[in-house]
Amino acid sequence: MSNNIIIPDWPAPTNIRALSTTRQGGISQPPFDSFNVGDHVNDDSHCVALNRAQLTRQENLPEDPRWLKQVHGHLVINSQQWQLGTEADAIVSQQSNHVCTIMTADCLPILLCNQQGDTVAAIHAGWRSLASGIIEQTLRSFQCDSNTIMAWLGPAIGPEQFEVGPDVYDAFCSQSPESAQAFKAIDNTHYLANIYHLAKQRLVNQGVTAIYGGDFCTVSEKQRFFSYRRDGQSGRMATLIWIQ
Repeated sequence: MSNNIIIPDWPAPTNIRALSTTRQGGISQPPFDSFNVGDHVNDDSHCVALNRAQLTRQENLPEDPRWLKQVHGHLVINSQQWQLGTEADAIVSQQSNHVCTIMTADCLPILLCNQQGDTVAAIHAGWRSLASGIIEQTLRSFQCDSNTIMAWLGPAIGPEQFEVGPDVYDAFCSQSPESAQAFKAIDNTHYLANIYHLAKQRLVNQGVTAIYGGDFCTVSEKQRFFSYRRDGQSGRMATLIWIQ
């Protein structure tokens, strides 16, 4: 493991591999410095390609990551359906060596696997995707009891940094009054939202109680993480999972 890689701390089966990149260790120039893997943020395409190649080589990936074109929706695809340019915000796999991958720079990356080690998923969970049911949609792809599924919540915007308006509050609380627990009012029209708490609520409501991670803040940890909220123009980290 290199210093620029986070390995999830969770009791996944030994045949499950997972990791999350940071902003450190690549060759992109400011403001994308340095390990940017996003090819849609106006970084030099050659630098992005080299960073992506380095990720595959450095972490001994069994294949190049299956990059998605993320659109803040709730579409989930199976890794066997994947092709370059596929629009989706979650990818599920029951196949060995299919590297399920999502990119983030404040949105919440969620990894799922089951105790049997035969199904994995990677979810791009921004607030819009969370509110529209991306977790619930992804869990429907698991052919097992939800109490055998575990989740890891990767680097995302922290609860002291995610200021939102009434539209975000209403999007969640109109569906579930308990969502109000994840918001702290600043004034009459602004809240601090805890995206980790919102995700945990939805996982638990689906029967997933083995939840790990969730203690990062992309905005506060400037040296470690990209943050679109903080910087405006920003690179992207990658969060990956596969069955070895």
